[in-house]
Amino acid sequence: MRERRVRNALLMPGLVLLAVILFIADLLLGSTRVEPSEIFTALFGNGDQGVEIIVMQFRLPKAVTALLAGAAMSVSGLMMQTLFRNPLAGPDILGVSSGAGLGVAVTLLTLTPLFTLSSESLLAGWGLILAAWTGAGAVMLIIMAVSARMRDIMTVLIVGILLASAISAVVSLLQYFSNEAMLKTYVIWTMGNLGNISYNQIRTLTLATAAGLFIAFLMVKPLNAMLMGETFSRTVGVEMQKTRVLVLASASILAGSVTAFCGPLAFIGVAVPHIARLLLGTTDHRILMPGTAVCGSAILLLSDIISNSPGGGHIIPVNSVTSLIGIPVVLWIILGKTGLGRRF
Repeated sequence: MRERRVRNALLMPGLVLLAVILFIADLLLGSTRVEPSEIFTALFGNGDQGVEIIVMQFRLPKAVTALLAGAAMSVSGLMMQTLFRNPLAGPDILGVSSGAGLGVAVTLLTLTPLFTLSSESLLAGWGLILAAWTGAGAVMLIIMAVSARMRDIMTVLIVGILLASAISAVVSLLQYFSNEAMLKTYVIWTMGNLGNISYNQIRTLTLATAAGLFIAFLMVKPLNAMLMGETFSRTVGVEMQKTRVLVLASASILAGSVTAFCGPLAFIGVAVPHIARLLLGTTDHRILMPGTAVCGSAILLLSDIISNSPGGGHIIPVNSVTSLIGIPVVLWIILGKTGLGRRF
């Protein structure tokens, strides 16, 4: 036990340092080559105007978004896995991300052609964000209403899966009847994008992420108790209904907000909590939750660096990179190579 505490005491600062290094690397690296000295000068507003635009309007907002989104999606996934005692649970499992996708699909594939709106202005502004928030919020309210009436958490899980499937069917129908231009815009949104976010939008994302993480950290003790099962949790005084609603609200705020601003980010919520457990060697949420948040930020920053393909001149969709990182982890879990599934 003492060795584990010593390791965690050294590992946590190491993870934070890694996230800081990757944040700086995300500023330094990109499809356009810029000297490090020019970047640091541009950060203080004294550099070349072209470099300043690249750094302040593109790279810095993207790196900050990766930092926030990685932490939010990872913590959301951690709470889902603990709540449902399922190692493959993630933000998508309740249909919150699917709800956000439905809001965007309705806006792009139905309302935009109907009212002759510009898809470019929607992508750059608040239109899609508000649509995604509306969809995610509607699903969250449905799930919380079901959770308040059902004592069995597995029933809530099944309802979430069915709801996500129903939403997917509706989106498929909208895609089938949409025109080519709008369909292409929607497909681009589904690939995930950490760029094209203004500083005003980053402030809103920061507030939403802070609110979701604040609720999550308040739930650390109940989540630790829930690792032993609902019967034990009730024995030690955990109010299961209240805890369940707060956990669902926090996970939905985090996942819904990130999906609204960045589009779907595949496998971050499922894979990162397991990577954090493996590194930290614990299921104690007092250690695991901040560790998961930092790991999520670091991995999404790394994904963004890879997606920008330094020196290659090509930009890969960030969703493809997170999938390539996350899928081997999920397969590892399914095959039981780490034994992590036995901890749930």
